[in-house]
Amino acid sequence: MLVLGIETTCDETAAAVVRLQPGGAGEILSNEVMSQIAEHAAYGGVVPEIAARAHIEVIDRLVQRALEHAGVKLADLDGVAAAAGPGLIGGVIVGLTTAKALALASRKPFIAVNHLEAHALTARLTDELAFPYLLLLVSGGHTQLVAIKGVGDYLRLGSTVDDAVGEAFDKVAKMLGLPYPGGPQVEKVAAEGNATRFDLPRPMLGRAKPDFSLSGLKTAVRLEAQRIAALTPTDVADLCASFQAAVVDTIIDRSRAGLRLFRETVGAPNAMVVAGGVAANGAIRRALMRFCGESGLRLVLPPPQLCTDNGAMIAWAGLERLSLGLTDDMTFAARPRWPLDANAEAAHNGKA
Repeated sequence: MLVLGIETTCDETAAAVVRLQPGGAGEILSNEVMSQIAEHAAYGGVVPEIAARAHIEVIDRLVQRALEHAGVKLADLDGVAAAAGPGLIGGVIVGLTTAKALALASRKPFIAVNHLEAHALTARLTDELAFPYLLLLVSGGHTQLVAIKGVGDYLRLGSTVDDAVGEAFDKVAKMLGLPYPGGPQVEKVAAEGNATRFDLPRPMLGRAKPDFSLSGLKTAVRLEAQRIAALTPTDVADLCASFQAAVVDTIIDRSRAGLRLFRETVGAPNAMVVAGGVAANGAIRRALMRFCGESGLRLVLPPPQLCTDNGAMIAWAGLERLSLGLTDDMTFAARPRWPLDANAEAAHNGKA
């Protein structure tokens, strides 16, 4: 079974072909990604209109390259999948429309994939992981702890009440004058800094509900930077190191609360999975390795290139759904918001 996956929810245009082998394992035949970092660097962040236009300019040849590198033709596919949200709506529409057109032209099933679900299921592609497991999703737009019980069966245990972890990294980088993208820059500079120089807060520490809050920490960094005024390179390195240490402590504490709630509501998890772009941060990865070792829990960390946005995760989620007979029609609309756990979203909005 072969599926083409297309990803355009933010600032990476991606297309990939993944094969589901008879035994249930996945094989990535191609995984093409084109980043837009250069286009957005001057603005210090992703500009939605620029992102959408950039997707339009490259999507056709990227899909063609993915098929060629996989050694397959459109007619060989069993389905075409695209990330239908959540994300920047202009970009999502580009990928979704492309996938629909390809599915129509080739008369293949179309699968609309939740971008968050694709992150959630990546560990099953890389490690053939069985359900259920605990997911820590940490990216520029999302920070959640989710119980992954099956395909389409998700229970959100906790989430951020304000900034996502990746968003906080990027904003701290910007206020300290570091280049875009900020997250990797903060990690790089933090390696040279003193993590104990600044006593920064650890929001939500010790709370039973595994929610996150990053805005207070981000504000504390800004106040320290303003207090020093003319920042030296040493000051910047120390602020980055102190900020990153606070984020690490917060993630571990919130993960501990999430694991406790998972065991109370679902049972024993088969593993803890970390996904999303921030999962590439070395300090966070090392801390989670220690945490899982102490908790007697298997830690699954997909390769960094599969933690950031990519087409292979969309193709794999499409394969998972297609193998269960789950397909979508051409009326499926792009969604700027699309929670994994609709019940949690309703409760968060005061509707349930």
